[in-house]
Parts: sequence; structure tokens; C-alpha cells
Amino acid sequence: MGHPPLEFSDCYEDSPDFRERLKCYELELERTSKFLKDVIKDGNSVINAIKGYSVAVQKFSQTLGVFQFDFIGDSLTDDEMNIGKTLNVSCFFLVQVQNACDLLIKPLEKFRKEQIGVTKERRKKFEKESEKYYSQLDKHLNLSAKKKETQLQEADELLDKERRNFYESSVEYVYQIQQVQDRKKFDVVEPVLAFLHSILTLNNLTVEMTQDFMPYKQELQLSLQNTRNHFESTREEMEELMKRMKHPTQIGKMHSQPVIEGYLYSQEKWALGVSWVKYYCKYHKDSKLFVMVPAEPKPATKQVELKLKSCFRRKTESIDKRFCFDIETCERNTPVTLQAVSEANRKLWMEAMYGKEPIYHSPIHKQAEMELNEVGFKFVRKCINFVETKGLTQEGVYRTVGSNIQVQKLLNVFFDQKCPGDVDFHSSDWDIKTITSAMKFYLRSLAEPLMTYGLNRDLILAAKSDNLDDRLGAIHCLTYKLPGKNREMLSLLIQHLVNVCGNSGDNLMTPSNMGVIFGPTLMRAKEETVAAMLDIKFQNIVVEILIEDYTKVNLKD
Repeated sequence: MGHPPLEFSDCYEDSPDFRERLKCYELELERTSKFLKDVIKDGNSVINAIKGYSVAVQKFSQTLGVFQFDFIGDSLTDDEMNIGKTLNVSCFFLVQVQNACDLLIKPLEKFRKEQIGVTKERRKKFEKESEKYYSQLDKHLNLSAKKKETQLQEADELLDKERRNFYESSVEYVYQIQQVQDRKKFDVVEPVLAFLHSILTLNNLTVEMTQDFMPYKQELQLSLQNTRNHFESTREEMEELMKRMKHPTQIGKMHSQPVIEGYLYSQEKWALGVSWVKYYCKYHKDSKLFVMVPAEPKPATKQVELKLKSCFRRKTESIDKRFCFDIETCERNTPVTLQAVSEANRKLWMEAMYGKEPIYHSPIHKQAEMELNEVGFKFVRKCINFVETKGLTQEGVYRTVGSNIQVQKLLNVFFDQKCPGDVDFHSSDWDIKTITSAMKFYLRSLAEPLMTYGLNRDLILAAKSDNLDDRLGAIHCLTYKLPGKNREMLSLLIQHLVNVCGNSGDNLMTPSNMGVIFGPTLMRAKEETVAAMLDIKFQNIVVEILIEDYTKVNLKD
């Protein structure tokens, strides 16, 4: 198993568990940085060591062989497994090479500077903003509730500003540290591959050895390109998710979850006075279980579990602290007084606990969704007919994106309720890329993805199978579980994509390319998470299999 994905939503909660998982990524980043230093150092030894080069070559080979790529998620694609084996090379291939600095050292140093270096800068910013926010939060929570309202408002605004800066830096850091984890699969291996090829070419090895190496190189180049394509597809989706997660409205979504969690300060009464102790708290709505974990564990402290009876807000004049509320529990005779980190945060906790002041949030308006109906089928058929008539040999068909304005115009006209479907596709207003982009938009905007939420997980697991026959068999069976309309549309579309890929010599669109384009279009998880984004490469593989093995899957039966 690889590292569990870091969800952007975890940045808002900033739990101890999130920090621990983040440390795993940071340790892996340091390990990668050290590995690259060793590779660069040993590579220079190979390049510069005219005398005694055999010893340097052996050390370099050992350094490469020891390292294994960790990965995010629970499975690797075939291409990623192929790349992972690349660094286990024999010393037999390694001899002195000219111009190796440009092939090996510079790209690796560039990766360390532009990827690992940037990640470390993001880490510094994250740690700085984290320290600033929690320092400001401590000051904020110690403000007297009897201060002037203007002073309290100013303090609230300052804390909100620090909170936003902290959340933004946290989301950006999580995004960057996961990106560098994935990028190294090809940004590190490609220079090594070029280095090995130069070794063979520039040292006049036998023709037989070079011929043996070329199939290995070509296979690996294909794996690298496929992995890069999957990475770009996943990166685009993850960037969109990151942008959405940065929006302040995401914080408010916590109340809809079965468990609400975050930091609270508990009033602890002692013989000599009162103190406020920081806890990371979780409240399970179904069981009414309230769990308090000390933020700074000490030998004498331990986790506290309480069964909630009721919750009510503390009046401002009753306590010299802001954002306070009391909870009554089965285990204690007196209420537990808690302090939230803001007024909005207190409302979330009280709503989750059905306190005396529940907050009702206005509904979130979603983008208009398309329907899989007769008009939709007519639209897709007309798009396919147009492409197969005029665009099968056009380079980059479906990969080239049309103008958003023209795409929306076409969709608005075609799906006009007054006269749906009354559009002349052969008008000069519409070109190939506008029509292909409009068809992709329609399919992606369906209320439920064409291959359904219910089958998404099973299809992903099928694509992760090590056995190619098992993959095909499982995907074949699962497509028969699709609703009738969905299966009919999928059959129509895949047959068309088979025709497009049949002209790949002209349009350069292979089943793998089509998988990258239509994987996220036809499949998606119901909940948008980083883990779901990391499965996009397996969605791509499902579509690739449907195209390559169309006759075996036989969607028309």
C-alpha cells in the first residue's frame, strides 16, 4: 500500500491525524531529495571517473536499485509498475558516457530545484501561516467579551484574515506535495532512460546489445507517455477541486457530515482557579458520542469520551470569553463549558448537537444538469455522424478544445425547449472542435455519469486487477448491469470511438488517448475527493479497454 491521499477538506479541520499523514509525505520528500543528491553525486562520479570507473558505476547502479517509488492510493497501473522496475538496472549497461551532464545531472538538478524546492517553500509558508493563525487564535480567544463591539469586530476580521491565509497555504501545500510525489515517476526516470541509451550508443557496444535495448526503451517510453497523460488528466481535475476547496463556503459544509470535528477549548476548574485547555474534539451525531483528545498530550492526560444529553449557548454576559457554549452529558453532573474558535464555528457545533440556536443554511445552487433522454440521444447521434463524415482523419480530434462561447451557443440552441434538436450541424457556425467539445460537455453534465455512481467503484477495482483477462471479464459483466438507456448510449459512443481510433495513423488518437479524454467524462465518483481524483487513471483504463476490446465486451447484446 502507498501513502493515503491527503484530502483538501482535511486542511480545514487540521486534525492531528492530518498532520501525521502530512509528515509521512514530508519524510518521503526528504527521502526523494536525498536519493536525487545521491544519483547526481554518483552520476558525476561515473562521468568524471576515467580511471577506476567500474567502482563508480557499481555504486551508481546500487543507488538506483535500492530506491523504490512510493505511490499515492492503493494500486498502480501497468505503466506505473513498468516504470517502477526501470531503476533496477545491471552494471553491465553502465559505462562512461559523453555529454551525460545534459542528459542526467541537469534534469535531476532541475527537478530538485523546481519541484522539491518549490514544495519546501510551500512547506515554509504553511508552517509560518499555521504559527501565525494559531497564535492569533489564542490571543483572540482570550479577549474579554466586555470590550467594545468595534474592537471585537476588528479582532474577528483579523482572525478571519489569518484563517483564510492559513487555509489557503495549507491547501496549496497539500496540492504541491502530492504533485511532486506523482511527477517524480517520469521526471526522474526519463533522464535515467536517456542516460542509459547514450551509454549504449556512445561507447560502440555491439549491434546485438543495442537492438536488445531498443524494444525495452520503446516499451518504457510508451509507459512514460501514458503515465504523463494520466498525470495531466488527474492534475487538471485536482486543480479544479483545489480551487473549489479554497472557497469559504467549503468550511460551512462541515455541518452536513455525520461527524463534526475540530479544535475546542474546555474550561477546567481547579482549586486555585480556572484554565482553558485545548482539545481536538469529534462529535458523532448518530451515537451522540463526544470525544476530546488533548492537543498537547502529556503523561497524565488521556482521551475523554462523553455521551451528549443537551447543548445550549452561553450568554455573553455570563462569561468573560467569546464563542462559548455548554453541553450536558450523562457522565458529569455539571455542564462542560466549551469555547469555539469563532461565532460561525460555534453555530456549526450547536447545529450538529441540536443546540438551542440551530442554523439553517440556504441551499447551494448547482449547475444545470443534462438529461439522458430522446433529445440527448439525437444530439449525440448528430455529433457522431458529423465527426465520422468530416473529422475522422483530423489530427487531435476530441483532444482539441472548441471555444466555450460557441459550445454553449450550440447547446443552448439544440436543447431549446421550444424547438429541441432543430440545428443544422453543417452550418458554417459549427466546426469539428465545437461539436466534439459540446458532445463531451453534454455527457459530462448528465445528472448521473453515464456509467453510474453505483458501478464506479466496481469498475475501478476491475481496472486495478493484475490479470488482464480478469479485467476484461469483470468490465464485460459490469457493463451489463448498466440501465438500458445508459448501455445503449455507451454502445453508440464506444463504437464511434473505435472508428476514430481506427484512423489513428492520421488523427494520432489512440485508445489510450481516448481513455484520458473520456474516462472522467463517462465515470466519476459521487464525492469529489483527492482519492477519487487519483482513481481517474483507472477510469481512463476502463474506457481504453472498452475501445480496444469492443468486440469482446459486445455492448450491443
